[in-house]
Amino acid sequence: MLYHYIYITTLIILAVMLFACLIRAVRGPRVADRIVAVNMMGTMVMVMIAVLALMLNEGYLVDVCLIYAMISFLAVVIISKVYIGVYEERLHRTQSSDDAEAEGGVSDGSR
Repeated sequence: MLYHYIYITTLIILAVMLFACLIRAVRGPRVADRIVAVNMMGTMVMVMIAVLALMLNEGYLVDVCLIYAMISFLAVVIISKVYIGVYEERLHRTQSSDDAEAEGGVSDGSR
């Protein structure tokens, strides 16, 4: 019976922390903060599923937790790749406009 209250308390604390990570993911201020917050949210959801598996004594929830871990990992990798691509494109665009201005041309920003 005591374990049941410990599980419930743990789930409530994790829910509050999950909400705090959601705020960090929305507000930023940098993209790296958002990526870390999304990764942390995925980890906390996995822990919550594992606690539920213990509380409900259901073994299949551990399998769900492992599948969620793989999906969360892939999501963070894809988000990171997209961010790196956007960053490199901006860097290339900035360098090409700086080169055009150095040559005396007017950069119209269409590149």
